[in-house]
Amino acid sequence: MVITAGIDAGSRTIKMVLFDTERRAIVDQALCDQGVHQEQKAQALYDMLLDKNRLQRTDITAAVATGYGRHLLRFCDTTITEITCHAAGVAHWHRSAQSIIDIGGQDSKLIRLDSRSKVRDFVMNDRCAAGTGRFLEIVAQRLDIPLDQLGQVARQSTKPAQISSICVVFAETEIVGLLAAGETRENIVAGVQTSIVRRLTAMAAGDIAAPVVFTGGVALIPGMKEAFESALCRPVEISPHPQFTGALGAALLASTSKKA
Repeated sequence: MVITAGIDAGSRTIKMVLFDTERRAIVDQALCDQGVHQEQKAQALYDMLLDKNRLQRTDITAAVATGYGRHLLRFCDTTITEITCHAAGVAHWHRSAQSIIDIGGQDSKLIRLDSRSKVRDFVMNDRCAAGTGRFLEIVAQRLDIPLDQLGQVARQSTKPAQISSICVVFAETEIVGLLAAGETRENIVAGVQTSIVRRLTAMAAGDIAAPVVFTGGVALIPGMKEAFESALCRPVEISPHPQFTGALGAALLASTSKKA
């Protein structure tokens, strides 16, 4: 086996993929919370995944780091931006994809691909948590709803509430005001989902060509896929293991890199 490693040091979690380049298949994958000492956490996760698969670091052809904390992972052979890695990860599963919606813990992005699955351009929001996984976590906590049940609650909405604030702090205040005014949790959650979709589509200036693939941890939250499909009037596919897309792309691109 010729095995590569991709490590995505994101804003909230560290994701890791071991990839068999000969079989073109994932060997294993794992994630952990980012923590304070990111490189130590990443190394511990790396060694755990290797031990689990009876491998040593010398068995890895190349290791590539991506994500916000990629430059902190000095044990990796090289770094590649998360935009490039997401494109490669999506192309592994969806060769015809034209647009990638990626929403993680602290940022959201829209990546446009060309006919060769290469990045054509992208837009990104990494300045405010509104429209990200963190925003949904705050909403779930404020409304006392388990995160994985937000979609089920939103589906019971009769009229999504209007959430106009583009700042997560002001949006939370707006939600408190809606509750005080007697608005239902169902309508508030539906309104939050709609506001996230509206924010990303506005950021992309409506230029989201099909086929559309949804990646990132937020893709796992029930109801978000349907919210995008409703707004875009077209199908949206969730990539397999969507939170690992960047790490998978890094592992795929590692096969063309060389150890230092």
